[in-house]
Amino acid sequence: MGTALVLLALIIVIIAVGVIFSRRSAATKRQQLEDAKADARRWVERLGGQVINLTGTDTASQQAIADASERYTAAGSQMEQANSVEQCRLVTQTAAEGLYYVRAARVAMGMDPGPEPPELPGQSRAGKVSEHRKVTVQGEDYEASPEPGANTPHYYPGGQVAGRPVPQGWYSQPWWKPALVAGAWGVGSMMLFSTMFGGMAGVPAEAGGDMGGDMGGDMGGDGGGDMGGDMGGDFGGDMGGGFDFGDFGF
Repeated sequence: MGTALVLLALIIVIIAVGVIFSRRSAATKRQQLEDAKADARRWVERLGGQVINLTGTDTASQQAIADASERYTAAGSQMEQANSVEQCRLVTQTAAEGLYYVRAARVAMGMDPGPEPPELPGQSRAGKVSEHRKVTVQGEDYEASPEPGANTPHYYPGGQVAGRPVPQGWYSQPWWKPALVAGAWGVGSMMLFSTMFGGMAGVPAEAGGDMGGDMGGDMGGDGGGDMGGDMGGDFGGDMGGGFDFGDFGF
């Protein structure tokens, strides 16, 4: 009887400790979520204040403000649905990206850019456009520059797009946007990478050369090997037995 009472008391203690631990863990998670929401909301409000109070004076600054406004709307929508710490971090990331566009707009207007927002994922790895370049790919002209200009009004803060680094800089057109939507690069965009960024200081080889190298290697290896092997084998075998063109035999 005494042993049974001891075991019962031990079980009760274990259950009580488990309940206390569970409640404390839940409270900690709730507090972490509230803190993350407060931090994310602060960045969204900061972006909103900048977007509302800034008016572009030229094409480059107006485009950058439009992009910042787009990020502000997206961050607000994410904020309404954020129910985890990770989702709050995504809100902060979207708002920070918008603040980079705000800084770009201020630079384009000759204003003090202000403090730099938190670094974006993959931003440092993507590098920066360090020189003005104009290239033609598949009959289309593209330009990139470290500075805003009449021909380069589209800014990108730098980062990973569909698994590939896009350097920070100003461009003639937002050629990376289709990859953002589709999640994959087209053949023309892959050719653009190697042509635009190949050998550019400040841009890692991954952005400037790997894509062109990968595509060239894949096409040269797979295409050349497959076509050479298949065509050589098929043609060699068929031709070895003689051509058969209808009623004409050789």
